[in-house]
Amino acid sequence: MTDTNLPLSGKLALVTGASRGIGAATAIALAQKGAHVVLVGRTTGGLEETEEAIHKAGGSATIAPLDLTDGESIGRLATAIAQRWQALDILVLNAAMLGSLASVPAIDVKEFSKLLTVNLTAPQALIATFDPMLRNSSDARVVALTSTLARQPRAYWGAYGASKAALETLVLSYGEEVKNISNIRTHIVNPRATRSAMRAKAYPGEDPATLKGPEVVGDAIAALVTSDAANGYFLTID
Repeated sequence: MTDTNLPLSGKLALVTGASRGIGAATAIALAQKGAHVVLVGRTTGGLEETEEAIHKAGGSATIAPLDLTDGESIGRLATAIAQRWQALDILVLNAAMLGSLASVPAIDVKEFSKLLTVNLTAPQALIATFDPMLRNSSDARVVALTSTLARQPRAYWGAYGASKAALETLVLSYGEEVKNISNIRTHIVNPRATRSAMRAKAYPGEDPATLKGPEVVGDAIAALVTSDAANGYFLTID
C-alpha cells in the first residue's frame, strides 16, 4: 500500500505461522494498515496464498518458507532481512505445535522436545536474532500468542500449557530487559476459542461455525500494535 496515512505505512512486520489461520489473518490485517509483512511458515503454498491475498488488497509482503526447528535457518533469515531493511517494527510469534494430549507421566519425550523447540526455543531464537533490528525501530512491538492453558492448567494438556506459560515468561522478561533502553514493547495475546486447524485437531467434535473467525484475532492484533498499549499488556479476545 502506498497510502502514507495508514498507521503502519513504512513499517516492517514479521509473522510466524503465516500460511493459514490466525497467522495469515494477522499478516493480512497488518498489511491492510500499511506494513510490509514478512510471511514465515513451513508451507510455501499457504504462504503464497496469504501473499496473494495481501497483494490483491493493495498491500505488500515477502514470503520466507522456514522450518522453525532449524535454528540456523532463523539466523540466515535475519541476515537476509537485515540486508534489505534497517529496522523490524513488529514481530508476531504465532507459530505453535499442539502435540499429543497425554498425562504428564505419559508425555513422549521426543515429541515434547519438538514441541518446546517450536513453541519456545524458536521464539527465543527469533527474538535474539532480530533484537538489533527491533532496537533500531522507533516503536517496536513483540507479540506472542498464548493460551488459557498457560495460566489455567488442565489435565492432559500439560505439555502444550507448559510451553505457553514459558513463552509468556520469556517474552515478558525480554520486555522488562529492554523497556528502559529501547522503544520495544512486548504484548501477550490470548485468542481463546478461534476457528483454526489447531482448534479442530484439539476439539474434533466441535462445530467450527460456533467459533469466531481468525480474522477477528488478526484485526485485534493489528489494532493492538497501533495503539499506545503499555509494555507487558495482556489482551484476551473473547
